[in-house]
This record gives sequence, structure tokens and C-alpha cells, in this order.
Amino acid sequence: MAAIEKRSRGDWQELDRKHYLHPFTNHKELHVQRARIITRADGVYIYDADGHKMLDGMSGLWCVNAGYGRQELIDAATRQMQELPYYNSFFQCAHPPAIELASIIREVSPAQFNRVFFAGSGSESNDTIVRMVRTYWDLMGQPERHTIISRNNAYHGSTVAAASLSGMKAMHKQSGLPIPGIVHVDQPYWFGSDQSLTPDEFGLVAARSIETKILELGPEKVAAFIGEPIQGAGGVVVPPDSYWPEVQRICDKYGILLISDEVITGFGRLGKWFGADHFKTRPDFMTFAKGVSSGYLPLGGVMVSDRVADVLIDKGGEFYHGYTYSGHPVACAVAIANIKLIQRDKLVERIRDDIGPYLQKKWATLMDHPLVGDTRMVGLMGAFEIVKTKDPLERFDEKQGVGPMCRDNLIASGLCLRAVGDTIICAPPFVLSHSEADELIETTWKALDLTQKALAE
Repeated sequence: MAAIEKRSRGDWQELDRKHYLHPFTNHKELHVQRARIITRADGVYIYDADGHKMLDGMSGLWCVNAGYGRQELIDAATRQMQELPYYNSFFQCAHPPAIELASIIREVSPAQFNRVFFAGSGSESNDTIVRMVRTYWDLMGQPERHTIISRNNAYHGSTVAAASLSGMKAMHKQSGLPIPGIVHVDQPYWFGSDQSLTPDEFGLVAARSIETKILELGPEKVAAFIGEPIQGAGGVVVPPDSYWPEVQRICDKYGILLISDEVITGFGRLGKWFGADHFKTRPDFMTFAKGVSSGYLPLGGVMVSDRVADVLIDKGGEFYHGYTYSGHPVACAVAIANIKLIQRDKLVERIRDDIGPYLQKKWATLMDHPLVGDTRMVGLMGAFEIVKTKDPLERFDEKQGVGPMCRDNLIASGLCLRAVGDTIICAPPFVLSHSEADELIETTWKALDLTQKALAE
């Protein structure tokens, strides 16, 4: 007997309306519009309950990097479920999948990382980092160093600590956040500035807002700085080349810990194994999730540098933190198979040398459309900005909803991209072919034309 009943789209939508509370959703609007019911997927395509085929230009939620329907990952889960479907890592216990995965992640990570703490998601992983950072400084005899600096418009998750690290005002306002000891500074979003500075000049100014905040708080009170190598949910904000070297200099100068949130950029998205590799930073922590298992099962974690791990081991007693599903054996088995698949098929190298440059070149041509004021893409992570006019540069009033209008036109035309205000973002699976990349661009042009026509009418 099938575990899930066969139902019509309308039946699924009605059950959804009655019983399912969605994440990041205006439920009142959803009850009017009804949910889009996705029923199956294959390769880089997803299908809804009406059989409508869409190229998944967002890899699910930045995560289905190996593409849909990978039998290797399905088989890995099946084998592990048959052998050991679950056991915990509490009480001095361990199991082979978690140990093996920790070792494999170490092999592809920067040299300072030799130990992994597993969680179930990126949010849990960033909560873990808050605990570890503060425990580290306690053990170092500097308990006053508890403040963590993050950035405006950053996204680090939606649990209480992770949402506090996030720099999204709507989240903070709704939940009475951030919690004490977390502050925010400027993001390196040059296109969103007044553009009076060159990108490199602006990058230095944005980075130095961290130093200004450190001096304002007192260096003896600052524990760490956290940043996504490229801000994802904030609109694929690619920092100027000057930004990360200056951030690294500032962290080194004041001895604060550097946290690289690799939940999106980790495991190959930028054509390097991690964003820290791409931008040549030397973080003390790297958060990961999403791409570690290509989203086939929930898994997250934290790479902990020797600088921190050695202190936690040598000076610490019990670390009172963890999750029921830390290092879940089935999720770890799938992640092992996923990393081996990425290595075998040379998908990171493919992004760097083949499909990445191919799609980047095509993506840049969107600048020729009257509605597009900027394009950017690193590896397979990109965005374009919808504008009212290019010269002089003028944005639409966000209340007009032009970005969501364009997104809806994209979906209706057979392509799933995401709107962040009037920024359209893209992160397709690593297995995207050249012909599928062509389709992605052609469909984007079609949707932009439909949007322009609707605005004119």
C-alpha cells in the first residue's frame, strides 16, 4: 500500500489549507491563492499536480545540487535504514556513518578544520556556533567577549539565535529579537548604495564598519564576526573584491573569531568547495547544511577549527549542547554518497570550468533588457536587479510588487526563480546542461517581456 494517497490538486490544496502551516508564508494570502502542489521531480525539473513542468532554477531551496532522482543517494539511504536507521551520539556513543562523514568533510575543507559538530539544519548549526563561540571565550578566561557582529540583511536561519544573527528587520520585529549580545553592521551591497564610490572603495567602507563597531563596543567584548561569503536570501549580494581581505585583516587585528556561513556556498556552489576557498579567507568556523546531502535528507553542521576545538577539548568539561538527530546515520550515509558523487563527476570543477562560465556569460546578456539594471553571478549563484529606468537609475516602488510579478511570470513560463523584492535570484543544480542553461535564459527573457508588457498596460 502506498504511504501517500492519490488525490486531485484541489483535494491537496484543501487539505493544505486546513492543516498545514507553511514556513515564511502569509497564511491569509495562501488560503486565497492556494498552494502550488509539487508532486515529482527529475534531473533539473519539477512537476506540479497538473503536470506543469518547470526548470528548478533554485535547486529546491539552494540545496538539490546533484539534481533530482539520483539513485546513488536513494540507495545509500535504503542500505543505511536496513542496517541502522537511527542511533544517537550522546553518552559517548558513535556510529560509522557520522564518523566517516566527518572524515570526508575534513578532506575537502581548508587545512585548519579537522573536527565537525553535526546538526539538523543551518539554523541549528548557527545556534551551535553561538554556544561554541561564547564557551570558547569563557574557557579562554575572557567571559566578557560574548558579542557577535553580523550584517544587516544577512540570513543565518530562523531559530531564536540564528534569527538574531540574521539582519532582517521584519524577523526581529515579529519576534522581539535580536537576543542580547548580537549587533549588526553594513552589508557590502554596492548596487543598493548611492554608487558614489567605486565598488572597491565601497567594499572597504563596508568592511570597516565592522572595525567601527568593534571600537564602539570595545575589542575586549567582541567574540566573533559572522558573514555569508555571498549573501543568499538577502538577494545574492556579491561583495566587492576588496571586502573579504579587509574583513580578514580586521578579525586578525583584534583577535576575534571569523565565522563563514557556508550553508548555501558550501560543497561547490561557487566553483570551489567552500566560499572561504573562493574568497581566500581563513575562518575559525564554517556552517554547512543544504548541499552536504543535496537536500535529500536534512543535515547540517559546523566545521570547527583547531584553534577552537583544541580549547574545547583540552580546557572544557561537558559541552551542554546537542540534538536528538545530531549525526543521524541515514542522513550521514546520504551525505557521504553525495560528496563521493560530486567528486566522481567532478561537479565542482564543472562549475568552475564549464557550466559556470557558460551560464555566467548568458546571464550577463540579461542586461540588454530594459527592465534589468544589474546582473551578477559567481559559480552557479546569481541575481539580476529589476529597475524602472537605467539612466538615471530608478527603482520601482517595492509596493508595486514588480519582482513578485516577474517571478510569477517566470513560474507560469516554466522556470522557478525567486524574488527578493525587485531582485530575482538564481541557483540551479550543478548538473544543469548547456541546453538547459539556454532554456533558463530564454524563459527569463520571456518572463521579463511579459512583465514589461503588464507594466505598460
